[in-house]
Amino acid sequence: MFILLVIQGYNQNFKPVEDYMRIDARADDPLYTTYAASMARSRLYGDKAYKMDYYSCCMPVNYSSDHAGRIYCLWKIDQVVVGRMSEYFKKPVVSFSFPDMAIMEYEPFRGVHVKETFLVYSSTIAVIDLEVTNTDMISHEVSVYPVLEAENDSAEVMQFDPVNKAYILNRYESPYRLISSLKTEYGYPTRVRDFFTSSPAPYTFGAYFGDLSGFYNTIKTDFYSDRRSDTLNQRKQGLCRFVALNFKKILKPGQAVSFRVLRGFQGRDEDQDLLLNDMGTIKQTILKTFFEDNLILFSKIPRISFRTRDEKIAYLGAFNLVRGCMYPPAGKTNYNSYAFSRNPLWGWGHGHQVLHESISMLAYAYMDPQSAEGSQRVYMEQQREDGFIAYRNGPRGMQDYPHKNMPTTSAPFYNWINWEVYKVSKDRHFLVDAYVSGSNYVEWLIKNRDTDHDSTFEWGPYGIIENVRDWYNAVFQVSAERYLDVDKEDISDELECLDLTLMVVKEERSLAQMAEALGKMQESRKWKERADAVVRLVNKRMWDDSTGFYYSVNKNNHSWYFMTRDLRRQEIIGFLALWADAAPKDRAEKLVKTLTDTTKFWRRYGVPTLSARDPWYSPYVDYCCKWNGPVWLLWDYMVYEGLRDYGYTDLAHQLAGKMLNAAVGQLKKNHNYWESFSADNEVLNSPPNYIWDSIIARLLIEEYQGKQK
Repeated sequence: MFILLVIQGYNQNFKPVEDYMRIDARADDPLYTTYAASMARSRLYGDKAYKMDYYSCCMPVNYSSDHAGRIYCLWKIDQVVVGRMSEYFKKPVVSFSFPDMAIMEYEPFRGVHVKETFLVYSSTIAVIDLEVTNTDMISHEVSVYPVLEAENDSAEVMQFDPVNKAYILNRYESPYRLISSLKTEYGYPTRVRDFFTSSPAPYTFGAYFGDLSGFYNTIKTDFYSDRRSDTLNQRKQGLCRFVALNFKKILKPGQAVSFRVLRGFQGRDEDQDLLLNDMGTIKQTILKTFFEDNLILFSKIPRISFRTRDEKIAYLGAFNLVRGCMYPPAGKTNYNSYAFSRNPLWGWGHGHQVLHESISMLAYAYMDPQSAEGSQRVYMEQQREDGFIAYRNGPRGMQDYPHKNMPTTSAPFYNWINWEVYKVSKDRHFLVDAYVSGSNYVEWLIKNRDTDHDSTFEWGPYGIIENVRDWYNAVFQVSAERYLDVDKEDISDELECLDLTLMVVKEERSLAQMAEALGKMQESRKWKERADAVVRLVNKRMWDDSTGFYYSVNKNNHSWYFMTRDLRRQEIIGFLALWADAAPKDRAEKLVKTLTDTTKFWRRYGVPTLSARDPWYSPYVDYCCKWNGPVWLLWDYMVYEGLRDYGYTDLAHQLAGKMLNAAVGQLKKNHNYWESFSADNEVLNSPPNYIWDSIIARLLIEEYQGKQK
């Protein structure tokens, strides 16, 4: 009885959450459509997430997993085959979208209403649940053909399991990726096994080569043909491109029927009976439980009254993005951690946490503050005794990429993130631990990233990854063509670097705020004085009055030149002086004048990483990791923060609009978030579904609710 009362109370209390989460998104709405298993049912290796396509006219509603094919259903109503969304009587409308599930409604044929629920139950099981209702005045014969289609290669049917009514297939899954292939020694399976089954058991089944058009001929057939058959080919062995099942039911007016399709996945060295048993259980599980779990998850986020539907849909999608990247504790960490992306899956994006990606915790803390704290505790747990935090941290342990006998850290956003997470969680135990860890980390930076002891900072020897900005960087990169090796190409360890120096200032200012909150007033003053001392040097060494901008300088003589190269190339990092509260008011005004110059930084879709008047500027996002023009949302967010802090609220609002236009424009076109965006163009070739774009949720919270003090 007690449990019943709790459930009734939940239904009443969470009805407003359900109403808020309803989006009714159509094909051209900015809906993020990648889904991954909930954190509790996820694993790092052998993990499948899916991209939902509810908008492409040439396909049925389908769900694809990177390098692992797709699943979808074809319809035949009264012998009329409906194979593409362009043919649907009413196109799909997505009612609800969560990190692990989506619910949509559509009509493939007049009078046949479908409510389709897609759930990524676990890293190994995905479910399509179909509730089909005859809303017509006459009966209809409804036949559904669920399909599991391999992607780039054939699959081998091993058997059609007569007990579980499941196709079992073997397949090879390539670890090769265009950008950063997977390393099989870590545990990514290549020899895999697929399962395809349903509830109820299928009327018939088959395995085929060919494509969607060819299968149309199979299920349609000529009415007058002597080869006409009411069943599929029922192949139980051999190579194929796809396998299909079939249900059929004559529905009277008002009658409804439900079908459920399950796709399972595992490495061939895993126990297939365990997975089949799990799939058998899910065949009978009520999916409403997972829906309600998601309502609980979203009950904590700020409930904003948006001016537009686009903003609301992008806001909820940003939370789906970050939550969908989370994994449970595993391996060498006792805390939850994240990957940059779950689908698509590439090596670098699946290589554990990095501090600059952890800026996503600024948004995620509003959804699940304890989980955001846990992600930050991964760094604390794997921090060395001397305070060093490695470039990557996670289930495989710290990865410090030593170079020239020195370890590699990441861009130091650590204390800033911890302070912002604490302001949401109000967890004093976390703040105590974060302050100790963060203090030790900054002391390590002072000892190891200021090797000439002049109180401004240089990136480490492997600066090309440590400084975040990778290749295509106008200042740190020697040649425009990138033809030299790492040591000759990257000079970020040979400069007094503006970006790192300002990051250290922000870290020290954050520690001062943390110490004050903990009642450590003397330590707070110490950190503030340290930050102010570095700021004085920044304004003495790194400000050029003739151009009104901040730059990195030569480490040896603090000049504007490295050999014959002029270091005064205007990059987005110059505006970090606002974010770090390092610019005097008169210099802030000059920075803002440069920022709002439409020929330099005030571009259509945000602030580019390099001035558009620089000869190396490129408006094209044609690969990953480019810093010579693309917009990176988390860096634009820091500019946004700086504008607000200096009182330029109207300009901050305008910048927020540019950032939203970049994200929403892509979401409307392809339903992805992206690693970076073009400042000027709409077509992108960069890695999609990158965790740090969840900063859009934080941006919208600040736009509508203001900053927390």
